[in-house]
Amino acid sequence: MITEDALPTYQTMFNRWDGVHDETGSSPCPWAIWTRAWTTEENHHGGLLRTYIYLSGRVDMMIIEKTLQYTIRAGMDNKTENNPYLGFMYTSFQERATFLSHGNMARLTKEAGDPVLAHICGTIAADEKRHENAYIKIVEKLLEVDPNATMLVIAHMIKKRIVMPMHLMCDGQDSNMYNNFSAISERLEVYTNCDYAEILEFFITRWKLEKLEGLTGEAKNAQDFVCKFPL
Repeated sequence: MITEDALPTYQTMFNRWDGVHDETGSSPCPWAIWTRAWTTEENHHGGLLRTYIYLSGRVDMMIIEKTLQYTIRAGMDNKTENNPYLGFMYTSFQERATFLSHGNMARLTKEAGDPVLAHICGTIAADEKRHENAYIKIVEKLLEVDPNATMLVIAHMIKKRIVMPMHLMCDGQDSNMYNNFSAISERLEVYTNCDYAEILEFFITRWKLEKLEGLTGEAKNAQDFVCKFPL
């Protein structure tokens, strides 16, 4: 819920990307329209999860609100460096990661006997899948029109290691909150290192990275690095 609700951070990041930002805040260009529509859908996810958590009566909502406040205030590291190529690679990965994690939550909550939360998480997972498809197609087009630069960007992003956008989240008390959250997520199999590797393997296959030809020497080295990385 915190990840879905921290939308001001994400939209601010999108609007800083060189060459594709929403110049007016209501630009009619296709990318600007997409980012605003995407933000609306993600906002619905956060609102739905927040309502469920509140109605469950099992969570201290004051801490939830503090965590959201501290987390949005902390922002996020600019892994995209305002480079839209890096941005589209990052969002492709993140949308697939959220698709998998919400899907895993749907499975786990169904097994635990909570069909309502299972339905919520399954619906959100389906939305994240559609978002993933959009970003994947953008990267596919970049590989078609500018394969050398795109291949270098993919390798650069993987070398930096792609981290979840809320890795700076904090509740004002636990200074190690994200690491604790990640450990629980790994243990419960909501999102694991195996999922991370699966995502990379998926993109290598989907984008046919091993089959790219005519690359420069530097881009060819990047191709070899990326295609061997999941191993």
